[in-house]
Formats: sequence, C-alpha cells, structure tokens
Amino acid sequence: MPTDPPTDLPMPDPETGPLSPDRLFELGYERLYAGAPDAAAAAFRAAGLLAPDLGEAWGALADSLLGAGAAAAAVTAYGWAVTLDPRSWPLRLGLAEALRAAGRTDEAVASGRLLVEERPDSAAARLCLARALVAGGHSAEAIAEYREALVLRAGDLEAALELAALLVESGDALAAVELLQPLVRRHEDEAALHHNIGRVWIVLREPDKALAALRRARDLDEGDGLGSAALIEALESGGPTDLTAAYVRALFDRYADSFDQHLLGKLGYVAPVRLRAAVDALPGPRTGLRVLDLGCGTGLGGEAFRPLAGHLAGVDLSPRMVEKARQRNLYDDLQVGDVVAAMDAAPGSWDLLVAADVLVYIGDLAPLFAAARRALRPGGHFAATVERSDGEDFTLGPSRRYAHAEAYLRRLASEQGFAVVTLEPVAPRTEKGVPIPGLLFVLEKPTS
Repeated sequence: MPTDPPTDLPMPDPETGPLSPDRLFELGYERLYAGAPDAAAAAFRAAGLLAPDLGEAWGALADSLLGAGAAAAAVTAYGWAVTLDPRSWPLRLGLAEALRAAGRTDEAVASGRLLVEERPDSAAARLCLARALVAGGHSAEAIAEYREALVLRAGDLEAALELAALLVESGDALAAVELLQPLVRRHEDEAALHHNIGRVWIVLREPDKALAALRRARDLDEGDGLGSAALIEALESGGPTDLTAAYVRALFDRYADSFDQHLLGKLGYVAPVRLRAAVDALPGPRTGLRVLDLGCGTGLGGEAFRPLAGHLAGVDLSPRMVEKARQRNLYDDLQVGDVVAAMDAAPGSWDLLVAADVLVYIGDLAPLFAAARRALRPGGHFAATVERSDGEDFTLGPSRRYAHAEAYLRRLASEQGFAVVTLEPVAPRTEKGVPIPGLLFVLEKPTS
C-alpha cells in the first residue's frame, strides 16, 4: 500500500478554489449527479489536496475516475483511500473492480478471492470475483461464482444477463435460456432481457421462440438500440440452416433423462447392433481393440462394443449424456467435446471408430473423414450409420437431421484413401412407425 497521497491524478480546475474541503466534497457530488464525472474528479482531487487524510474524498475521487473511464488513475486513488481506511468494504470492492478495469487481472482475481473468503455471503463480492475471473479467462470458475451470487441476490438482472452470455459462450445455451426465461414474469418490460432470450433461442435453433422474444424486445426498445429488428429480419428471411454445436448439445442435454426409453422403445433404434454385426464380419481377431465411440450419448454403443474393446473411450457434446454413459461403468475414458477434436487428440492410436446415428447432426463430413484417417492405426476401421439422401451430397431435413448420399460417402472415402469394406442399406431407427432409410458403412485405413 502507498505511504503518501498520490500526486499524479487530475488537478483541480479554477472553479474549485478557494473552497473548503467540505464544500469541495459537496461540489464533487453535485457534478457527479449532474453527469460530469471528469469535473467531479477535479473537485474531489482538490478536496484531497487540502485534506490528504480525508479518506471519503479519495474514495469519491476513485469512484468518479472509474466512472469516467480512467481505470488506472482510479486504482491509484482507491489504493490511497484503502490505505487511509483499510477496513472499508466499499473501498476494497472498488479497488478490485478498478484493477479489473485497468487490465490488472491477476491482482483483481486475488482481491476478489480475499473478499469472498471474508464474506462468502456477499453477492457483491461474488460478482466482483466472477467478473475478474471472466477477464482472466477462467470461465468455469466464473460461472460457479455467478451462480452463488444469484442465489444471494436472485433479482439481479444484470448479473443474470452476464451469466447467460457466459453460458452461451461456454457452449451451454440450454442452461442460459433456463436461467433467463423464468425472469420474464418479474421483468416483463425489460427489453434487454427479451432481446437476450431471443439471441439464445437463435443459438438453440428455435426460430419461432426467438422471434417472439425479439419482437417483444423491439416493441419495448424505443429506437431499437439493442438491434432486435436486424435479427428479426434475418430470421424472417430464413436465417442459417446449419446445426451448431450449441444446438446439438442443448438438444441432447434436454433429452438425456428419457433418451434410452424413447430411442429403444419408441424409435426402434438398432444402429449399434447393426454396426457390431458389420464389425464382427470383418476378418481377423476382434478383441482387445482400442475403440472410440464418437457421439457416445448415454452409452448404448458402449454396450454393443465393450466385448471387443481392450480400451473403450467415448466423446459427446452433451455433458448430461456423458454423465448417463458414465453411470453404465462401461467406458475406460469419457470426455465432453467435439468428435473431430477427440480424434485429433490421439492420432494413429485407434483400432476402431464407431459413429452410431451421429453423422445425422453433421452436414459436411469431409473434416470428419480426414480426422478419422489421422486417428486410426494402419488397418484400423471406421464404422458408422447415416440417413440416406437420394439427391445432393447432404441435405437438412424437416426433422433437423442431415441425410447423406451414397456417392458422397464413396467420394470422401476415396479422397482419404479408405477402402470401402461395407456400404449397404440399413434402417437405423423408425419415425412414427416407418423405417428411416439409411446407410451403414465400414471403411478400412490402408496398412501402407
């Protein structure tokens, strides 16, 4: 902490003298309330020069500097104010906020941790730490702190919007909409809330829900400062048709608890069983394999392929699906993540890659086929099912699942140097009692 008052802060203006420290203090707040933080800072600085031990003046100076965007100067002023009054909770919170605003992230995080340690029941301290953690790139820990803050201060709309944005950025748009939607009753006239709900529904590929929220935001937001109208126009014109990772993750997070019952009971899901039969038909020994289950879901594929595996790993975008798979105690390793990234994490190390009813959520399969070739050992196999397209390379159907053409699959296999061992019709599931036309393929990576 400093031992002398700082001397490198905004100087008083001619209007501040000669006045008493008390009058300067009053003048500073008059200017601050009038929306002139720079002029307010000059008055508070003049008060501090005349009474260097007046901690209240230095704290007010720091507040006004932070409000004026002079974060580095605010850190200096807060530092001296805290030296004068080290037990002042508002001053210490202000210092931590100024450190973050000034880009001194590690110090801001350290200050925030101390504040939370001293007062774990303080929503202000939790939010201070959460914002510093975000600035430092510690998203997971920041999310936890935001959640704690909102337990302590449930009505904090600003904090809820910040947390929702962080959840979307972290890939959990479903949690974001679950957080924001219940707030509508309490904040029904808050344009920012409706706008942000609309943006999350866009990520989740729910255009009707997005339009309803964005139209409400537009009606409440005079002048459309939030930009809802442009999003509405894009949605009404058709918008994008690709399936984002956030959409797929949210879809299956929502579906996790009822997935097995719905898939096996209602949809007659047989993709893992058919893939296992195709792999069993391959020549050579089929035990002790290193198997990666791509898009493992709740682990139905793991049940089919565990008997062949010396090491069975699974990856899925949905954390809730992975947790269900973990409860089966079948996998040696389970990860939440993207299938291409999972393959690239261990090049040349897998004997068998399995993708049962997964490629229906990916349109362009070229990156995946390339990753599969990199991931497999020589002589290794890639086995998967797709829904069949009779026209273009791939098409997105009304059920928001992709279908792929046989010629497209053969072309991709050839481009990556795969030998096509099997490529045959299959019905991996039914829809309203009608078999869905699909294709099952097994590709082999050359041994040389």
